[in-house]
Amino acid sequence: MDKLYKLLDQAYEEMVSVRRYLHQYPELGFQEENTPKYIAEYHEKLGHQVRTGVGGRGVVATLRGGKPGQTVALRADFDALPIQEETDVPYKSKVDGLMHACGHDSHTATLLVLAKVLNSMKEEIEGNVVFIHQHAEEVLPGGAIAMIEDRCLDGVDVIFGQHIWSLLPVGSIEYRTGPVMAAADFFKVEILGHGGHGSQPHRTKDSVVIGAQLVNNLQQIVSRRVDPLDSAVLSIGSFEAKNAPNVIADTAKIAGTVRTFKESTRDHMEKEIERIIKGTCIAGDVDYTFEYQRGYPAVVNPKEEMEFLVNIARTVPGVTDVVECEPHMGGEDFAYYLENVKGAFFFTGAQNPGVHAVYPHHHPKFNIDEKGMLIAAKTLGAATITYLQNNK
Repeated sequence: MDKLYKLLDQAYEEMVSVRRYLHQYPELGFQEENTPKYIAEYHEKLGHQVRTGVGGRGVVATLRGGKPGQTVALRADFDALPIQEETDVPYKSKVDGLMHACGHDSHTATLLVLAKVLNSMKEEIEGNVVFIHQHAEEVLPGGAIAMIEDRCLDGVDVIFGQHIWSLLPVGSIEYRTGPVMAAADFFKVEILGHGGHGSQPHRTKDSVVIGAQLVNNLQQIVSRRVDPLDSAVLSIGSFEAKNAPNVIADTAKIAGTVRTFKESTRDHMEKEIERIIKGTCIAGDVDYTFEYQRGYPAVVNPKEEMEFLVNIARTVPGVTDVVECEPHMGGEDFAYYLENVKGAFFFTGAQNPGVHAVYPHHHPKFNIDEKGMLIAAKTLGAATITYLQNNK
């Protein structure tokens, strides 16, 4: 283990360099071309067995250790977001309107350099390591499910993953046994009213007024129709009915998201949303269309593998705090991997130092302290080696 940590320390500058290169050339989910090529070439130079186009645009590389044993998979995502970067760093995005605003560039750099270090130790490794580089984590239906269908988990005994976290100090690792990230669903409603002149509302069916009532009515689902001991979120993100100020709109479009942990609560939310929409539109004497899209399921960490990872993390140099956190209502398609094999998912602190404000993920000024990548690499590397040693 000391050798692993020393080699990773020596490779830290390369890790930073890889991350900053990727940061300058972001690519959207399901549109990635150069990033998977870069990843594949990196692994090919190491002599790993490489599959490209996995599930569409994913890359899977396999390191075979010098001794027989089980197989550990490590996953990193590599897609960016449609955000205009507002940082002033010298390595800021060179692609207008796109940015790595969630840390996926750092996930990729962490895994690539960890792969290089483990490769240099391969004769001592008792088993195999599969590096899953996943496309399209940010865009439904996500890249994970397609990569799994394309057999990226064949032969894998356990999988570990992490997410760099800008709101958490460097040195801290957060985890949770059981549900840790929520199922993320989305819905759209179009209210089909009857427009007209603003001076004659009695001759119209005002989609804006009915839409406003609907927004308020939907908020009562969580507060009055979900068990207070369950967790659920319903948020309206968009309400569109653009018109001249003296025109009553024909239609209004509303879109929102739902977050839950239990499948039973997820089912209940979907049914209640449609029931409220139907009732509100009947009262307003208008028609409607409704679309509900199921996103990623909840990320659920199994007890044994999570405890194993936590015990490893507490021994990693640079880790100062390992804390069980409250569940996050954000979504992550790592959930699909954990539905197929055992494993664990955790958060690595990377709060950006020396700034007046710490910006959250998906913010145009998002940035990280890159030392968090080194801690992530050491934790994933130590978990990999220890798991293989313990399960000969």
